[in-house]
Amino acid sequence: MRLLKILAFPIALLYGMAIYLRNALYDWSLLRSTEFSTQTISIGNLSVGGTGKTPMIEWLLSQIPDTYKLAVVTRGYGRRSSIPILANPEHTSEEIGDEPKQLISKFPDLCLRVDGDRRRAIQWLETQVKPDIILLDDAHQHRRITPSVAVLLTTYDSLYTEDYFLPTGNLRDSRREARRAACIIITKCPVNMTPEQQQEVFIKIKPEKGQKVFFASLEYDKNLSGARSSSILELKEKPFTLVTGIAQPKPLVNFLRSEGLQFKHIAYPDHHHFSDKEVETFNKMDVLLLTAKDYARLGQLVTNASYIEVNHKFLGNGESEFLDLLGIKKQNASI
Repeated sequence: MRLLKILAFPIALLYGMAIYLRNALYDWSLLRSTEFSTQTISIGNLSVGGTGKTPMIEWLLSQIPDTYKLAVVTRGYGRRSSIPILANPEHTSEEIGDEPKQLISKFPDLCLRVDGDRRRAIQWLETQVKPDIILLDDAHQHRRITPSVAVLLTTYDSLYTEDYFLPTGNLRDSRREARRAACIIITKCPVNMTPEQQQEVFIKIKPEKGQKVFFASLEYDKNLSGARSSSILELKEKPFTLVTGIAQPKPLVNFLRSEGLQFKHIAYPDHHHFSDKEVETFNKMDVLLLTAKDYARLGQLVTNASYIEVNHKFLGNGESEFLDLLGIKKQNASI
């Protein structure tokens, strides 16, 4: 593996040069970036997947009061269609993508626009829907739009400052582009993270002056959902199979093991399209556990699956400070 990364290093250099030039063209205003009158909040990262963007969108949707009219824009990565779609719960993951399907299943009344051209999507929303806030999924590297607030996610055990350009590493954008974020959220932190550990991360990422840094851990729901709703406790009664098609399954695997569960883990690449043969195999299993994103693809195809929800849990006063940064006023004093 190390040899492959060394051999790929020249490609990574060329890729990095192309990214640098593209960003420079926007910085020099030779390429146009549009800022909209509607408040737009971009949730993004610098790496390829695995930082928790979709759970962060879900967290915001659950935290922002109903007094705000919300909309979400996403490109719907991995979908089989390319036309703009105003999503509804009847759409399949093949039509809109697994992450949009996950969102619309959990928030059926959500105004969710799936469009590879985010600028076009925002223009449509401003004309047809007139939302108060638009959440932009995975849009930090999308320089055609200048968001009102840019939120950058990076994981505790794989900080962007310690990563490299594709294909040697996982960076799809330059580290220096972190400067455009109003705040950086360190996700997947240890639940019992100490102030000293937080300071170590703070020193590593060297935030810009005035740039806020928040820390959040993952919190798994022990009550399972899906075709066979149950709980983590019931899974202790017999071995089961965990199927994941996400970028970073390690935190989930570690959590399940910490609960004393015995299981077989079958890992697929992020956004994997499951074949008919794979689905047939899954249906023969007694107990099947999925992530929420994988259930968005498999929920209509398998009859024996439960899925586990995951949420971000901010450390300290991070929740209220983050919402204050976004200009979100809660109806109640408590979060």
